[in-house]
Amino acid sequence: MNLIPALLAATCLVTITTRAEDLTIGPDYSDAPEVTAKNGVPKGKIVRFTMKSEDSKIYKGIAKGKKGKVPYERKVAVYVPDQLDKKKPAPFLIAQDGGWYLGIIPPVLDNLIEEKRVPAMVAILIDSGGGDAQGSQRGLEYDTVDDVYAEFVEKEVLPRVEKECDLKLTKDPEARATMGGSSGAAAAFTMAWFRPDLYHRVLSYSGTYVNQQWPESRRTPHGAWEYHENLIPRSKPKPLRIWLQVSEKDNGHDRDEASLHNWVMANERMAAELKKKEYAYRYVFSKNAGHTDGKVTRQTLPGALEWLWKGYPDTPAATKPAP
Repeated sequence: MNLIPALLAATCLVTITTRAEDLTIGPDYSDAPEVTAKNGVPKGKIVRFTMKSEDSKIYKGIAKGKKGKVPYERKVAVYVPDQLDKKKPAPFLIAQDGGWYLGIIPPVLDNLIEEKRVPAMVAILIDSGGGDAQGSQRGLEYDTVDDVYAEFVEKEVLPRVEKECDLKLTKDPEARATMGGSSGAAAAFTMAWFRPDLYHRVLSYSGTYVNQQWPESRRTPHGAWEYHENLIPRSKPKPLRIWLQVSEKDNGHDRDEASLHNWVMANERMAAELKKKEYAYRYVFSKNAGHTDGKVTRQTLPGALEWLWKGYPDTPAATKPAP
């Protein structure tokens, strides 16, 4: 398939080389035009609310010695497009570390929806419970290789979104996408891997497919490294469509395999295993860029979302299944 015209239509790439479904971009970057709000384009509204650990049945806070469980709050922002038909269950996109994307996802979706390049969808931008890596609430939620976070979103976040925004969210996994960067990307992949009945579309920036799981698990002793080491190779293909990216200077790029903590190696291997299993995927390697690099996101996000949603009924590509 010819990837270059579609990507150029949505982004301003300076340099592109292709390797089947794999792309290399950079070393220079420029913002895609879709990341800027445009006159005459309807703007979606943002609905905000806060979720407290005391109200959760799934994530009650992490125990810290004699202090007991430490309470936390998470902010949620929901983008509701002006064009959304509230008489129908809404397609949606989940974004982990949602506050990081609040300045870019709304204008990008405003423009893509208006141009009918993606369906009119809700975007649910969910913050973690805080902290980072092992021993943190965020690490527990995002780096754990199981279905608990997906259950939390399904049972506690989505019903609250429907209530706060007065809308109904779809149950169709083809109309549900999930995304994130770093551990948020690993969480997005985990949601779809363990619950393909809920999610079929995954967008991953600098995914933490490394050994960062806490607490440790005998079932997945190497954490998210297990995806490319064992889980994908040993499992039948799942009905997933996956866009993933890593940067040349990403975390741990100079570490050896024994560390189980090299993001570049991990993402390269993810792409290789997805290719072997003939998944619908696109892999982007970004030269001269770092971990969850903002300049990469601003250049690629519109094209990534358009690619991710190709084949969905409300988009022009629906008449021909996407490769």
